[in-house]
Amino acid sequence: MDALALLRLQIEWGADEALAPNPIDRLQRRASAPAEPRRPMPAAAQPGVRTSQGGQVAAARAAAAAAADLPALRRAVADFDGCSLRETATSLVFVEGSPAAGVAIVGDVPDSEEDRAGHPFAGRPGLLLDAMLASIELTRADVLLMPLIPWRPPGGSRPSEFHLSVCLPFLERALVLAQPRHLLLMGTNAARLLAGLTMRARGWQVPTVDGLPPDTRALAMRHPSYLLSHLPARREAWIDLLRLRRRLAIVPPADVKGA
Repeated sequence: MDALALLRLQIEWGADEALAPNPIDRLQRRASAPAEPRRPMPAAAQPGVRTSQGGQVAAARAAAAAAADLPALRRAVADFDGCSLRETATSLVFVEGSPAAGVAIVGDVPDSEEDRAGHPFAGRPGLLLDAMLASIELTRADVLLMPLIPWRPPGGSRPSEFHLSVCLPFLERALVLAQPRHLLLMGTNAARLLAGLTMRARGWQVPTVDGLPPDTRALAMRHPSYLLSHLPARREAWIDLLRLRRRLAIVPPADVKGA
C-alpha cells in the first residue's frame, strides 16, 4: 500500500492528527513525569468506592457540589477520574469568559480543534461565534463560554448517555456558580439536557437547572458548526441574537424587529 492510500485509510478510520512511527500508550502515565499533587477527593469519588455507573455520576455530583467557585470547579474536573474520556482527550476544555456577564453560552462536545487548543469555541465555529456576537455589539469578554462536556470523545465519536450524565453535574455547577440570567444553548444536547428543549423550540424558555436565578431564561440555538454548512438556519440564529439583544436592553425593544 502506497503512502497516499495509507493516509486515506487512516482518515476513513477516524484519524485526525499526525501519527507517530511507533504506537504510544497514552493511558499509561510516564514514569519519568513528576506526579502532580492532587486534592483530596470526596469519599464517594475515591477509587474503589464506585462500583457502578450510577456511583460515578454520584461521585461527579459530590465533586461538583464541593467546588465553591469556578477555579475550584476546574480543579475538581481535572482531578475527577470517573470519566474515561479524560484519558483519551488531549486537553481539558473548561469554562472561559466573564462569570459576571450574565450571559452563558453552552456549546457542544469539544471537537478536534477545541481539544488541541484547550478552549471552547475554537477554529472556524469560534470565528463565526465571534462574528455573531459582534453583530449585537458583544465580544467573548462579555459572555461566559461553556463546553457541553470537558473532554472530546475519541475520534470525534458521539458521547454516550453515560458520558453526558457523568459530566452534567460539572456543567450545572458552573451555571449555578455563575448565576447567568440569559442562556444560549447551542446544540441539540445542550438544549435537551439543560432545558428539556428541541431545536424546534423558539423564544425564551425556562431552563431545568436548579439553583439559577428565577428570571433566568434559555434559548435553543443551532451551534456555529452547524451554521457553517446550513446557511438557511442562520436566519433563525439572527432572530435569536436579536432576542438576546433586546433582553439585554442594548437598544430599546421597539427598535428590534422580529424579536
